[in-house]
This record gives sequence, C-alpha cells and structure tokens, in this order.
Amino acid sequence: MPPHQQGGGDKRSRSPTPSSSRSSTPGPAPPPPAVRNGDTADSDSDDDVGPAPPPPAASTSSAPPSKKVKVAPRKSLPHANIYLSALPSATRYSQSFMHRSPINFVSVTPYTDFLITTSVDGHVKFWKKQELGIEFVKHYRAHIGVVTATATSADGSLFASAGSDGTIKVFDVFNFDLINILNLGQCITPRTLAWVHRRGGRVDAVLAVAAEGSNVIRLYDGRGDGKPTAEIDSVHRAPVHLLSYNEPSDCVVSADESGMVEYWAPREPYEKPATSSSQGALWEYKASTNLFDFKKAKSVPTSLVFSPKYDKFVTHSLPDRAIRVWDFKTGKVLRKLDESLDALQERQAAGTSGVPSLDAMELGRRLALEKQLDAESVDAKASAINSAQGLRTMNAVFDETGHFVVYPTALGIHIMDTYSDDAPPIILGRDETCRFLNVSLFQGVGGSAKKKRGTRSLALMASENPAAAAESSGGDDDVADPTLFCTAFRKERFYLFTRLEPDEADVAAGADKKRKGKGHAGGAERDVFNEKPSREEQTIAGGSAASGATDEGQVASRSTATGATSTATLHTTLGDIHVRLYRELTPRTVENFVGLCKKGYYNNVTFHRVIKKFILQTGDPLGDGTGGESLWGGQFEDEFRAELKHDRPYTLSMANAGKDTNGSQFFITTVPAQWLDGKHTVFGRCTTGFDVVHRIENVRVDQHDKPRDAVRILNVTLG
Repeated sequence: MPPHQQGGGDKRSRSPTPSSSRSSTPGPAPPPPAVRNGDTADSDSDDDVGPAPPPPAASTSSAPPSKKVKVAPRKSLPHANIYLSALPSATRYSQSFMHRSPINFVSVTPYTDFLITTSVDGHVKFWKKQELGIEFVKHYRAHIGVVTATATSADGSLFASAGSDGTIKVFDVFNFDLINILNLGQCITPRTLAWVHRRGGRVDAVLAVAAEGSNVIRLYDGRGDGKPTAEIDSVHRAPVHLLSYNEPSDCVVSADESGMVEYWAPREPYEKPATSSSQGALWEYKASTNLFDFKKAKSVPTSLVFSPKYDKFVTHSLPDRAIRVWDFKTGKVLRKLDESLDALQERQAAGTSGVPSLDAMELGRRLALEKQLDAESVDAKASAINSAQGLRTMNAVFDETGHFVVYPTALGIHIMDTYSDDAPPIILGRDETCRFLNVSLFQGVGGSAKKKRGTRSLALMASENPAAAAESSGGDDDVADPTLFCTAFRKERFYLFTRLEPDEADVAAGADKKRKGKGHAGGAERDVFNEKPSREEQTIAGGSAASGATDEGQVASRSTATGATSTATLHTTLGDIHVRLYRELTPRTVENFVGLCKKGYYNNVTFHRVIKKFILQTGDPLGDGTGGESLWGGQFEDEFRAELKHDRPYTLSMANAGKDTNGSQFFITTVPAQWLDGKHTVFGRCTTGFDVVHRIENVRVDQHDKPRDAVRILNVTLG
C-alpha cells in the first residue's frame, strides 16, 4: 500500500507616438509644397502634371495666416551624465555567487548596506557590501520549504522571511542574528509581508502579513509571541498578494488578485490617510486616479516598489508585462513602458530595441523561454509557493535619484530614464544567456567608508558651485561601487553588475591592497563556487571510492546495468521535474527505476494519488495504485540508509505495501515526512522543477485523492 498521511506600448513616452514622427516611414512620398505667395499657377505649369491642389481654406481667425503653431520642447534630464555615473554600466556581470537551489529574492538593506539572498529550499544568506564587491557573513537554513516572501524595514535594521512551512523568521540585520520566529501554522502559507512602522521613536516593530487565498491582512509584533495584534478585512475583497509601505506618509499601498490597489494607514480605522506629511494632501476620489488601470487592462501587479524619496512607486504587472511609474500623491501614471512579447518583436524588427538584432535562432530561443514563463505565471497566480518562483518574482526598482528605473527584460536589464522624452534605455547583460528576474540596487560607498554618497552627493556633483562639487567627489578612500544584484530563472546563482567589465574588475581588485580580493572578482574566478558539497554528495563520493576499492567488479556490474545514471528528468504534462538519484547508496532501487525508465514503463503513467501538503504518487500503469512490478518481475527488498531521510520536501521514495514489497510505484514528498523513515526507501531528491511539483500538488482531486484532470509522466530522460 502507498504511504498514508498521519496526523490531521513601448515608444517609451506617455502616449503613443504617431507613425508620422518616425525618421523613415515606409509608404508614398509626401505631396509637393504648396504654391508660394507671389507665384502663379502658370509660372511652373510646364513642370506640373495634373490639376493644381485646392487653395487653402479661408481662415476665420483674426490671427495672421503666417503664424506657426508652437511645438513644446522635448524634456531632457539635467545632469543625466552625472546620475548615470552612479549606476552600473557593464554589459556583462562581473561575478556570481551560489546557493544550493535556485535563488528567488535578493534584497539590499537601506542604511546598513547588507545584501540578503534567499532560495527556494528555504535558505537565507547574509552578505556585507564592501568598498569593492561583497563578503559572505552568515547562512541560515530558515525554512523547511520555499521562501515565499521577504521584507526589509525602512531603516534597514530588520529583515523578515516567510516560508511555505507556515513560519516567519525575523532577523536583526546589523548583528545578522535570528531574533524571533512567528509560527502561523502549517495550514497557513504567507503570501506577502511588509514592515509598517516608522523609523525611530517606536519600541515595537509592526509586520503586516497576508496569507495565500485570504483577503485578511494581519498585523504582528515582530518581536512578539506570534499572535496577531489586528486583523483587517475591510480593505480588500479578493486575496491580497502585495504590500508596500510608504514610511514618511505612514501609508500602506496594497494590491489583490483582482487588480485592485488600495491606500490605507496601519492604524485604526485602517483607511486612506487624508494627507501625507511629506507630500501634502493625497488624492480625494479614487475615480480621479489611475488606480483602476489594472482592472481595465485585466492585469494584476506582481511587484510594487517605492522610490527613495517615496514620492513615486513603480509596478510590474502580468499578463500585459507593463512597467508603470506612478505618482504617489495623485495616484496617476507618469510613465508606462510596454515590455510585452509583441512589443519586443516589433522593436527587434524595427531595430529600435537598443540591442543589435538577434538572429532568428537566438530570438526564437528567448521567445520560447518567455512563453514558458508566461504559462507558469498563469498557473502560479493563486499559489504563494509557485508565485515565489519564475516571472512573478520579477520587479523594477528606482535609482537613488528616482529618475531612473531598473528592470529585467528578455533582452537584458534596462535602465530607463523616466524623466526625459524618448530616451533610449541603457542595457546590461544583453549578451548573457540568463533570464534575469529579481533585482536590487546598491549605490554609494560600502565597507570602511561608512558614509554613503547618496542623492545629496549627486546633487552636489550636479551643482554649479565648484567647491561643493569638488567636496562631493571625495578622496581616494571614497570609492563608489554601484552594484546591481540579480537572480535568474532556475539558477542557483545571483549575479553582480558593476561599472567594470569582468576583465577590468580583476585589474581593479588586484590593485586594491586593502581588500586582498575578499568576495570580489579580483583574486577569484568569475563564477565563484562558494558552496561545499553537501553531506549526501560527500557520502556518495566516499561510497563510490570505497566501493571501487573493495568490490570493483560488483560496482562495475551495477554501473553497466544502470548506465552510470545519476540524474533523471520526469517530463510531465505540467512541466519538467529534475531529480538526482543516489546510485551508490541505493543501487538496487536506482537500478530498478532506471531500468523501468529505459523500457518506457513510466511513459503516459498518471499521478494517481495527490495529497496536498504530503505527496505526489505515480508509477502504476493501471492508474489506481494496485498495479506495477519491478524490473525483475514481482517485488524487491528495501534499502534503508541512515543518511537518507524524509526530512525535507522534494524527496523521491518508493511506495510499498509493507516490508520488502517494492515494485514500480514511487512518490515525491511536498513537505517533511519523517514518520516515513525506515518504512520507505529514499533513492533520490528533486533538484529543479519545484514549481512543477507544487503545480501538481494543487490540482483538483476527487474523494480518493485522484486528480480530476489526469496529470501524466510523458516520458523520462536519463542523465
């Protein structure tokens, strides 16, 4: 018997640009100039063929006919070059660092200059920004499951991560210490969170949390016992998935899955504040704003980030893939950038994308990846776990001036001047093969130069006062290293873009005697292997060496039987699941699995038993859990190993009807299931495709836990 669960429009302007404004518009030539004053039709009748154009209509205006219409001058950002000098500009990333699983969020903390990275396996890492590059600080295995959301306080002193295990971990950033755990319960999956208290003057730290599938926003004391201090159900009617806090105005901007955006104060009666201490009076009537734009476009915002001055915010939305820059005070859209696939192809065809035209094969590859991202984002809309991966983690951020917006696209990372008219984007990483998603920007000075060169310094540099400009430029020790940190689709690495290309970064770091190459590209490879092999990988490597020394013939026989296979990819109707097989620890079980795969035994086999927060079971050709046999016919013995446990999700294990009754059926866990240890043989773990696992987990099932719409393994590819 299978295991049983125990317990209970991109012209980049504010309006579409008419086609007549293009420099070279296809079509017929323009008409000849009109007859000039003083000329007669007969004076050039020998050159004209056909009737003369009609005379101009009589003007009813008192203004002279020769008066020309004034054209508004184009806007351009003053001192743009100075602002751009404080932004990354390299076309290639200078360095990358690792987690053991795909990374989904990167966050730069304000004022404290830490970088915090999270991955889908629940790990959180702290890094400190140095004068050049970053340095690793501390590593936490914070959650048993996927990190679904993160939040940093306005003063950069507190960081919170939420996981699919129903917990929220609170960290003291400056001391990189775990200071509190909020246990919401395993049945509650946090979808989004935000710190909603002002800087200074308050002892408590207020954390707003919205759970998957719920319109209720709960407020917690970040240093408290995990019980909500308030529950707010009057702001939204649909499930809430975005929370962002405007600290100077003490106002939260939130969004729900229906596309509604709301302003509210984090205190009773939880309504829109009438005024903002920094902005003055806020909009009075919602109808006078553009906050209904998402509803009109049938889209949903997936990220919402404020500018450093909190006077603007930027959103990314799906499925229209639009970047909107908003004025916080009026709720109006200041700029809309169309990054849809249709707009991308049009710009590529017209040569206006800012990237050299891609060849058909490369463009096709990128478009295919974008369509895959789109399909996954539709399935992930209602799931906190799936929304923490893929296109729904994509965001846009402001630079320190609030004039430039940085966001990833299929053609690289765009830095867009939102003030100037028709300013072309600066593009980073256009030659990289990664699809960048989540970004966070550091500007200023890190490390021993504690005093950051922020907006004030840029303003001084742009000043006409030579003394002030010279003072703001600093000395030799005042080294600005603007860095953009990025995640990429299904990558276990995060990437650093600076002002230096990779080869230039090596030279710069080599000359930096103070840092001695720590955490920077200098003195190290571009793609740093900062992760050591796991205990399982070390055990496998050690077992391989020991087996080779003690029983070489037997290992050779097994390697021949399995084709030395150690990885496999399950191609399902909902996506691919990649697994690593423990061939050396469970040789007979892996030999059985690989042999059946080679025979095509699992082709078109369904997942016949799906239990949310437990397992996905498959491998039965009959599709009801009663069939299947081993590679050798009948059943075979268990292979229990102390190193291999059901202590984490995404574990690959054999289904059975008791001791030594293994056949063809197996299952994948979606949560830790330690009660299965010593009862079922663990023979592998998923390495990527966690989103596919949870997509299958969330399908509708009948009273027998069988999916109503069959989910199948199409075939299995062996590595």
